[in-house]
Amino acid sequence: MAIYQESGCVQRRPWEVPFTAEPRMVARVRRAMRLHLSLWGLSELEDVAQICVSELVANVINHVGPGTPVTLAVSTDGAHLRIELTDPDARTMPTLLAPMPGTESGRGLMILDAMADRWGVISRADSKVVWCDLATGAEVPNEHPRSARIARAEMSIVQHGSAQRPPSEKGSPLSVAVAEEAAIDLIADVLHWLSAQGCDPDEALDRAQMHYEAELEEAG
Repeated sequence: MAIYQESGCVQRRPWEVPFTAEPRMVARVRRAMRLHLSLWGLSELEDVAQICVSELVANVINHVGPGTPVTLAVSTDGAHLRIELTDPDARTMPTLLAPMPGTESGRGLMILDAMADRWGVISRADSKVVWCDLATGAEVPNEHPRSARIARAEMSIVQHGSAQRPPSEKGSPLSVAVAEEAAIDLIADVLHWLSAQGCDPDEALDRAQMHYEAELEEAG
């Protein structure tokens, strides 16, 4: 909860709290969010963060069920505030849909999508994590600049991810979570190709990691 000092710069310790997803808990979680952001010096994000956490909890209540045990985790890398809500239902995946006129359901993710800079879902064997990022407006010196290599990788990921999507979703932007899965799938395909050519996939991964770390070091 407290701000602490590390390596000469102020860091904000991540915090998490388990609770039961029930309507009466929403106000308490909002107050906890406001308190922590005030302590972290991020009061300007209080309103948006409270709306986002409310929608995340409401999504669990509406689609998984009241009384579901969840865990809220909040952290920051300086440039973004990340809010994560973990629940034990790995089968029910949040989907961003346009609600029918006159209906109230289906609007939670639309609000989250509009408020957050990015959001996504991490699927696990026995749970899922719905997360969102809010930009703090701070400049982070160690943030990697966008390069031609990153642009090429992004193009490959988008093409690979789009090829795996159903026709109804083609042409729409990939969410960060979908793009991450597409990137992992693309790497797996490359490893299969290397193996088919008689190459050692593990050695290739090691060499790629070495190249990556050397380029980061060179970039400073």
